[in-house]
Amino acid sequence: MRCSDSRRLKPETAGKAWPFAALILTCVVVFAIPALSQDAPRLTGETPPMENVAAPPVPKQVTDDVRKTRAYPEQPPVIPHSIEGYQLTVNANRCLSCHRREFAEAAGAPMVSITHFMNREGQMLADVSPRRYFCTMCHVPQRDVPPLVENTFVDMNDLGPKPAGGR
Repeated sequence: MRCSDSRRLKPETAGKAWPFAALILTCVVVFAIPALSQDAPRLTGETPPMENVAAPPVPKQVTDDVRKTRAYPEQPPVIPHSIEGYQLTVNANRCLSCHRREFAEAAGAPMVSITHFMNREGQMLADVSPRRYFCTMCHVPQRDVPPLVENTFVDMNDLGPKPAGGR
């Protein structure tokens, strides 16, 4: 024998480990398995998971061209018009035909933020950064649906003391 291993069971204690392992296995079978099986119906929902269910209709898109108030600080502005049929590929970006610096004033569209012209090192570029080129990664069109979660955001202008004199 090269070394003595104190972790090995000695012949006189080898038979005593089985009752303990059997007790643990019995506890798992008696308590854990029924508890897990009780959660299954709650997680699957009202309809069986493999049943074909008709999808609800897609809600109407908001296309009123009115800028929406942001829901939280530094939220990317939402798209207030339809973008159906817009081409947004590596070679073409229809959004920039109105929102690029040189076209924004004539189109009456907000200009792309200067942050979109910075590379990841913070250096300014002459054109939109490749990492900001795909607009719909952050900017999304809106649908006419109720909010999923109540918004409790309070704008900075509404916090703190108000100026005296009715201003």
